[in-house]
Amino acid sequence: MTTAAPAPAVPFRFFDLRVARTERLGPGMVRVTFGGEQLAGFASGGRDQRFKLFLPHPGQDAPVVPTHEDWFAQWRTMDPAVRGVMRSYTVREQRRERQELDVDFAVHGDTGPASRWAQRARPGDRVTVLGPVVEDNGGVDFRPPPGTDWVLITGDETALPAVAGILDWLPPGTRAKVWIEVSHPADLQELPTAANADIVWLVRDPARPDDDPLLSAVRTAALPDGTPYAWIAGEAGSVRALRRHLVGERGFDRRAVKFTGYWRRGATEEDLLAEVVSGTAAAED
Repeated sequence: MTTAAPAPAVPFRFFDLRVARTERLGPGMVRVTFGGEQLAGFASGGRDQRFKLFLPHPGQDAPVVPTHEDWFAQWRTMDPAVRGVMRSYTVREQRRERQELDVDFAVHGDTGPASRWAQRARPGDRVTVLGPVVEDNGGVDFRPPPGTDWVLITGDETALPAVAGILDWLPPGTRAKVWIEVSHPADLQELPTAANADIVWLVRDPARPDDDPLLSAVRTAALPDGTPYAWIAGEAGSVRALRRHLVGERGFDRRAVKFTGYWRRGATEEDLLAEVVSGTAAAED
């Protein structure tokens, strides 16, 4: 299969955008399409391309964002009640000819500022994005090394936009084993791909909140022969357990397992952000 080179350190910059339209994809997902002339300079690398999204607080017309080159250090010193609400998201699709950017939000009622904002977003609402200006950038993590024979992908609904982007990018005929966990059957989506992908959807049972459907499914799965590359994302505890299973029980090379905790059970988005800001975020084993 075609592989990508290691990510270089490249420039990112701020883009001021407006909501063009929204679409409810299912009970747990809202698609927000952003537009703006500045998107001519936005260069998504596809796959799991991530970027920083800054949202305004209630009563603000636009988010207050840093202006200094060392933007994160400046953002940390700003008043939390004033500075833009910062979150990391994935590019679902970029249409350069129309200067549009789709972002899919996993929504969960009013339990977080991003979920609240996405469910109330209207055309014309303003946001700021810190995104890449070249396609081969450090915001892309899905990078199978040379010699990869097949890929394993798992994610919950928070990782669904990234999974969709990866499947859309995979070269024709690539062997892929994919498991996706969602909270409702109506959240299933069509995921176009030229890969030879076996996609399994898992719907959580609300009566069994402690179950880990992704881990159970992968543990009992028959996996292809050859050299694998794994990309796993979602709830941090589940992701760590999956990585331990793949490396410790399946014999995957730990360097060929990319794992990312998008959220953590029992912690709010603000809790996790506070850990990052304070430098106390838990190390991933």
